[in-house]
Amino acid sequence: MVSVGETGKVIDINRIMEMIPHRYPFLMVDKVVDVFADVSAVGIKNVTINEPFFQGHFPSRPVMPGVLIIEAMAQTAAVLVVETLGPSAEGKLVYFMSVDSARFRKPVGPGDQLAIHVFKERSRGNVWKFRAEAKVGDTLMAEATYAAMILDN
Repeated sequence: MVSVGETGKVIDINRIMEMIPHRYPFLMVDKVVDVFADVSAVGIKNVTINEPFFQGHFPSRPVMPGVLIIEAMAQTAAVLVVETLGPSAEGKLVYFMSVDSARFRKPVGPGDQLAIHVFKERSRGNVWKFRAEAKVGDTLMAEATYAAMILDN
């Protein structure tokens, strides 16, 4: 389902799975809100104790791995890319080229709702650069800049 409000487009999980090839347990966004094609989007990840990574990271103090927060940033950006390019981009792969200035400020754990704010910085051909912030409420949990390339599957 896709709906449009004053704050931008909302893309639900079913549409996300049409747009990008990721699937459980590696699909890291539950919906994408405030989508403005070629500008920005906000991915939503509802973090639950049922996540498979919590079995080993860490059983006595469950923490979402930072690399998976970065992956959630990338998947949110991939949805933004497909929304910008249109149906011809659906199902294509978006590969990381670089991750810069990654900072992990606070741990993310079960019960948190992670909002991944992604901003397009630039694109040239099939290479895109983004800046992202992951927040729980108003608290900054992680941030990074990164580049990705979109290619045929």
